[in-house]
Amino acid sequence: MDHPRVCPTRRTSFMTGAACCVTVLVSLLAPPAPARAVSSEDLDRTLTSCNLVLKNTLEMPDQGIPKDLLQRCKGLAIFPGVVGIGAVVGLSYGNGVVLRRDDRTGAWTKPAFFTVRGGSIGAQVGAQSVDLILLIMSEEGVQRLLEERFTLGADIAVSAGPVGRGATAGTSLKFDAGILSYSRSRGLFAGISLAGARVEPDDVANAEYHGRDVTVQDVFYEDKGNLSKAGEQLVRDLNTATHAGTRPTR
Repeated sequence: MDHPRVCPTRRTSFMTGAACCVTVLVSLLAPPAPARAVSSEDLDRTLTSCNLVLKNTLEMPDQGIPKDLLQRCKGLAIFPGVVGIGAVVGLSYGNGVVLRRDDRTGAWTKPAFFTVRGGSIGAQVGAQSVDLILLIMSEEGVQRLLEERFTLGADIAVSAGPVGRGATAGTSLKFDAGILSYSRSRGLFAGISLAGARVEPDDVANAEYHGRDVTVQDVFYEDKGNLSKAGEQLVRDLNTATHAGTRPTR
């Protein structure tokens, strides 16, 4: 039986149209130009949003991020309101902060601003936004974030984190390396894979908040930079949640 033949012109038009759609999506999600204006008020709003995401997971012990993992991680990244367009294309872009936990004192550093772009934020995404949390389980992982063009899944292993109280009990898995990723949508947390996403310091935001001569490494390892009231509240709440003052569990 003869099969219907696809007209080459129609096929070419379809492929061209699909390529145009992808190009438009990429352009929509492209990071703002380095010269973009950002104010201290904007950054404080980001910090307040990050703290709200943190509080939400702490208030959901049976459906949130296991507290023992939060207490063991060496770094924490929070990206509130990450924009995702299309479950098939799987593109995403968002702004947030990363904090490092001092291995000697157990206290958290000042926040440094980062961006996340690319990868897939899961089937729950359909032209909506989600909150992302990354638990960085090793000091090596924190240091890799400082590298240029750091890509999850390529430069360091990333996997969907377990959810709920006692989720890590009775398992042979060791959550002491790599990055555990979580998303929050419609009030629910879920572990997701973010392989392929790129995480980079937001130089414009960090220059506005900490000063042009202060690097992310200075913030994490030299205690340099500024700390606004919104940032102080985030650090205080995180210290309380992880019992700062005690050394993190190894």
